[in-house]
Amino acid sequence: MPCSAVTLSLATITSIIAVTLLTIAFATDNWLRIEVKRAEIQDFLSKHSDAQSQALLDSVNSKYYYYTRTKGLFRICYPKERPPTVKTYLSPVETHCNNINYFIPDDNNETGNFTDDAWTKLHMGRSMIALFVISFLAIFSAFCTGVTGCWRRSPGNITATAILMLLACLLSAGAMGLWHGVDYYEREKVVGEEYPQQWSSVLRDRTRFNYDWSYMLAWVGVLWSLVAAILFSGAAICLRGEREREEAINMQYLMPVYPQKQQYAYGGYPLPTPQAYAGPYYTTGSAAYGPYNY
Repeated sequence: MPCSAVTLSLATITSIIAVTLLTIAFATDNWLRIEVKRAEIQDFLSKHSDAQSQALLDSVNSKYYYYTRTKGLFRICYPKERPPTVKTYLSPVETHCNNINYFIPDDNNETGNFTDDAWTKLHMGRSMIALFVISFLAIFSAFCTGVTGCWRRSPGNITATAILMLLACLLSAGAMGLWHGVDYYEREKVVGEEYPQQWSSVLRDRTRFNYDWSYMLAWVGVLWSLVAAILFSGAAICLRGEREREEAINMQYLMPVYPQKQQYAYGGYPLPTPQAYAGPYYTTGSAAYGPYNY
């Protein structure tokens, strides 16, 4: 079996795996799991009767950040209890969620009082979504060039497919980097009651942040897209080598052969051509008198 057929098959399989994993990760809401030990917080606050503890106890039953939740690119979902003060809806997987606001558009000028850190986090979040969308467009373009290249067995189209898959890999990796930037700013930079920098020590000590399975799928999809780009480039090299070998074989049958036509006398000896005799030549009238006319 030609190496191009093997590498093209492997590249197609890996690219399908990469697209599937990235799509699932992009659409699901299990990138970050924030586990809040509500029972421990309530038990701790119930043992203290001061005003601050009572205010915190009221927040435990109303504020969303006192509830266990999972966070994706577009939604925050509550797999256990859900806060009564937050308007939620059922996601496609039957989980109560609310949307993450990227303020597109910002009709009510809600970003007017944002700090520089909050603006940086918002811009990184918007850019993250944009990079993921562009990476999916690159994958779709790679699909078109890949189908054309397989149909025509064109090394150029397969090389373009490899470049597009590599571009998709770099774009999605960049989006993952921006996601980490957003996560870092939310935990360490941005100040607000919903961010850890301003949480009470009771909540901070009883909250655990863990990367979830959607996040893992996204990184695996990035790696598979890189493998697909490498395999497509290898398939292009194989196709180019096979085409050169085919052209070399065909050239052997296209070499021109010119046969020499010559008359032969009896016995196999060639007849002399007229050019073999050097002058003089006579007309019919002068043949009886020789070369001189007296």
